[in-house]
Amino acid sequence: MPRAAQNLILALRDFARARQGATAVEFAFIAGPLLMLLFGILELALVFMMSTALEAATTDAARTIRTGEMQTSGAASKEGFAEAVCDRMSWLGPSCGDNLYVDVRTYDDFTSLKDDPAQGGNAFNENNTCWSPGGPADIVLVRTYYSWPIFTPLISNALVNSGTDKRLLTAVDAFRNEPYSDQPPTGAGC
Repeated sequence: MPRAAQNLILALRDFARARQGATAVEFAFIAGPLLMLLFGILELALVFMMSTALEAATTDAARTIRTGEMQTSGAASKEGFAEAVCDRMSWLGPSCGDNLYVDVRTYDDFTSLKDDPAQGGNAFNENNTCWSPGGPADIVLVRTYYSWPIFTPLISNALVNSGTDKRLLTAVDAFRNEPYSDQPPTGAGC
């Protein structure tokens, strides 16, 4: 056997017996899956946090409809309501208004909420949203939808339900409006 081949075999044997970098190599094998798991956990936590924030903001903003404040303020519009929801989620910044959809409908009774043909089995359709906050003692269904981007690869297959790399979050609030007065209060001035 030539001398160069013997040196190569000895060098490979020494390399195979070396143990100094074993820990670094083992960490390199598990670092990728570990980081993907950590990023996936953080992504899922963000989705849950955003879902909770959307529910709270929708409930708070819907109170202005329930009490008649939105209808009697002169600023009753879908955009005004969306702004009220986004104001309660100010940490999102200007992207909130671009990704938020509002659907407010009035019903005759609570049983007709589930039978609304305009919603197509409660499936979201951004071209079929409505703004009808109703009047005193009307039954109102408020729905907000937020399109949240998913960043972590591999987990996106489990979380995406709207378009490409987005999760459509939904918040719903159903109630009967309070018997407020449509007329502004009159009385003695100061």
